[in-house]
Amino acid sequence: CVSLLLLKGVISGALLYIKDDFQIVKQSSFLQETIVSMALVGAMIGAASGGWINDYYGRKKATLFADVVFAAGAIVMAAAPDPYILIAGRLLVGLGVGVASVTAPVYIAEASPSEVRGGLVSTNVLMITGGQFLSYLVNSAFTQVSGTWRWMLGVSGVPAVVQFGLMLFMPESPRWLYMKNRKEEAIQVLSKMYDISRLEDEINHLSAAEEEEKLQKDTVSYLDVFKSKEMRLAFFAGAGLQAFQQFTGINTVMYYSPTIVQMAGFHSNQLALLLSLIVAGMNAAGTVVGIYFIDHCGRKKLALSSLCGVIVSLIILSVSFLKQSDVTYDGGLYGWLAVLGLALYIAFFAPGMGPVPWTVNSEIYPQQYRGICGGMSATVNWVSNLIVAQTFLSIAEAAGTGVTFLILAGIAVMAVIFVIVFVPETQGLTFLEVEQIWKERAWGSSRDGNNMEGLLEQGSRS
Repeated sequence: CVSLLLLKGVISGALLYIKDDFQIVKQSSFLQETIVSMALVGAMIGAASGGWINDYYGRKKATLFADVVFAAGAIVMAAAPDPYILIAGRLLVGLGVGVASVTAPVYIAEASPSEVRGGLVSTNVLMITGGQFLSYLVNSAFTQVSGTWRWMLGVSGVPAVVQFGLMLFMPESPRWLYMKNRKEEAIQVLSKMYDISRLEDEINHLSAAEEEEKLQKDTVSYLDVFKSKEMRLAFFAGAGLQAFQQFTGINTVMYYSPTIVQMAGFHSNQLALLLSLIVAGMNAAGTVVGIYFIDHCGRKKLALSSLCGVIVSLIILSVSFLKQSDVTYDGGLYGWLAVLGLALYIAFFAPGMGPVPWTVNSEIYPQQYRGICGGMSATVNWVSNLIVAQTFLSIAEAAGTGVTFLILAGIAVMAVIFVIVFVPETQGLTFLEVEQIWKERAWGSSRDGNNMEGLLEQGSRS
C-alpha cells in the first residue's frame, strides 16, 4: 500500500542530471549530500510527529495526510528553479515519508491475524523496494527527455495521488477504533476479517488490552517510555534494530548506487543507471524471499543470516575499491567486482534487515505505547539514515571508498552481536505474550508464573 515511500529514491538517478544543470551542485559534494539528505530531515520530523498523529487522528487519516504532503513535495521539486527550492521540495517529500513510515507497519499489524502478521508487514517493505525498482525504471525512461530530472522527480508524486484515492475506501484500524471507544465500528471491521468463532476471540483480546490500558495512564509521554524498565528494554531493541539497518549502509547503496558504479569506473550515466536498476530489482526480489521466511524462520534468525551476508558483501566492495589504482580505474575486473559486491549486498540485506526492523517494531510495544514508540524508533531510523546519507561522499573522499565500506562491515559485525543479545524472537506471539517477554527480561522469569523460553518455543511452533 505504500510503494510511494521510497520513490524518493529517484534522486539517485536524478542527481546525475541535476549536477549537469547546476554547476554549483556539481562542484560541491556537500550540496549533493544535502539534496539527498534533506528528505531525511523531513522524514525525521514526520516520524517524530507521526506517532502523535497516529494516536490522535487514527492510522487512516495519518496516511491520507502523508499522501497530500508527499504529492505537494513532488510538485515543488519538479518546478524548482534552483537547488535551494529543490531542497525545500525534498523536505516536504520527507515529511510525508516520515509520517507514512510510522503509520503503515502499525496499521497493517493491527489489522492482521498474528499468524500472517509478519508476512503482511513485510509486504509493506516489498512495496517500498518495489517503489525503488520503479524509481530506477522512471530514471531510465526519462534519460533522453528534455528536463530529465524534473520528470523523474515530478512523476514520483503519482503513487501518492493513487494511494490517497484508494485509502479513502480502506477501514480504520479496528484496534485503534476499539481503544477510542468506537467499539461498534471496530467490530464491523473485524467481522470482515474473521469468522464468528475467531471474531469472539479477537474481541476478547481487545477487551483485555483495553482493561490493561485503563490501569495505565490515559496518556503516555516520551519520558514515560524511559521510566518503565520493560519499555526501556523494548525501545532499545526496536530503536537499535532501526539504527543498525541504516548504519550497515542500505541507503548508501540505494541513494548513491549510480554514483558508486561511476566510482567503480563505469562513467556513462546510462550504464550507471542500468546497473543500478539491476541492483534495485534484486532488492525487490529479495524482499519477496523475506516475506516467506519471516513467518517461517523467525525474525531473529532471518536478521542474523542477513547480517552475515552483508558483512561478506561489504568486504568484497571494500577489496574491489582498495585494489583499484588510477591505471585500472576503467570499470575493469575490480569495477565488475564492485558491481558484484553491490548485488550480493542487496541479495542478503533485502530478505532480512530490510523487513525485520519494521516488523519487530510493529510487534514489541504495548498498545498505549505503540504509537509513540513507533514514532521514536522510526525517528532513530531517519536520523541514522540522515547521518549516513550526509557523510558518505565526504568520508569516501577523505578516507577512500574502500575504507568506507570496511567501516560499514565493522558496524555490521556489531549489529550481529546486538541482535543476539538484545532482540527476542516474536514469531507467532500475540501482543500480550510479547509484553510478557519484556516483563520477564526486566524482572526475572518467575514473574506471572511464565518463562520466556516457553513463549519463544510457542512462537517457533506457530
